[in-house]
Amino acid sequence: MVINPQTIGYVPLNVAVETPKDYFFLLASRSSTHKLGLMPAHGIGIGDSDFRGNKDEYKIPLLNFTKNSVRVERGTRIAQGLFVKFVKATWHEVSRMKSKTRGGFGSTGKK
Repeated sequence: MVINPQTIGYVPLNVAVETPKDYFFLLASRSSTHKLGLMPAHGIGIGDSDFRGNKDEYKIPLLNFTKNSVRVERGTRIAQGLFVKFVKATWHEVSRMKSKTRGGFGSTGKK
C-alpha cells in the first residue's frame, strides 16, 4: 500500500491473534521503521484479549512524516507484537493522597 505524505495509512498486518486471558497484545513499530519515513500514529497499540475473531485482523496506523509517498510492500517488517501479562487494578477515589508530594509531574526531585 502507499501512504501519501503527511497522512496516516492503516497498514494491514495479515494476522489475527488469540491473546490469552489476563494478557494484552502490545503492538509496536520495529526500531528501523522510522527509516522508511513512517512511525505509528498512536505510539503503541494495545489489543484486548477479546479482539480475536476471524475478521479481527490487526492493522497499524502509520504516519508518513516525509514529503514523499511511501510504499509499504507485503512482508516489510514494520511492527512487532508482545503478549504482556497484567493484573487488573481496583481503583478507589480519595480526597487526599497519603504520600508526600515529590514536586509535581515532570519533577526529577532534588538531592
